[in-house]
Amino acid sequence: MDPAVSAAHGGRVLAGLVLAAGAGRRFGGPKALVRRDGVLLVDQALATLRAAGCQPSLVVLGAQADQVRAAADLGGAVVLDNPSWPTGMGSSLRRGLAALATSRADAVVVLLVDMPGIGAAAVRRVAAGAGPDTLAAASYRPGRPGHPVVLGRAHWPGVAASADGDVGARPYLRRHGDQVRLVPCADVADPADLDRPADLDRLEPGTIEVSS
Repeated sequence: MDPAVSAAHGGRVLAGLVLAAGAGRRFGGPKALVRRDGVLLVDQALATLRAAGCQPSLVVLGAQADQVRAAADLGGAVVLDNPSWPTGMGSSLRRGLAALATSRADAVVVLLVDMPGIGAAAVRRVAAGAGPDTLAAASYRPGRPGHPVVLGRAHWPGVAASADGDVGARPYLRRHGDQVRLVPCADVADPADLDRPADLDRLEPGTIEVSS
């Protein structure tokens, strides 16, 4: 691992995980293959994690995984296949956490591929000081957790056990609400998710911050 990256997180290892396995039925196809400002959403999400100092960065693919691999620039990322992707996002989160179990990561930032308005500034803010016991989430309304979410290693088994269907970490965060650090991010991120093509028009043209 780059010593500069480790130093930026107080010597702790912060991983990044992009969930990008869905079929995007309401959108008309996998959102990993959608372009915003000429860049695939999956590439933008990975660039966001790299710019925020997340290493390793993992991406979970499912629907049309071969097409995503062919179209995207996934160099430098750990690419995971989720054969259970039709069951929902929960299986992709479990797949990513299982892969990280053998890593040195102390915590992981979880980012959804269909939320391109969340950039590196929000990731850095939510992940500040993250360690093995961290539970943190961006907040755009008082008392309401949003994305990105940061999960410390100590919580991974519990999160995996509760992630089911189209539900990811939300049930675990709700049960452990007294431990969740909510970080206001409305000034640096747009939490809109893209369900349909028209939703792209709601987002301001974005610039993708890349790591130097």
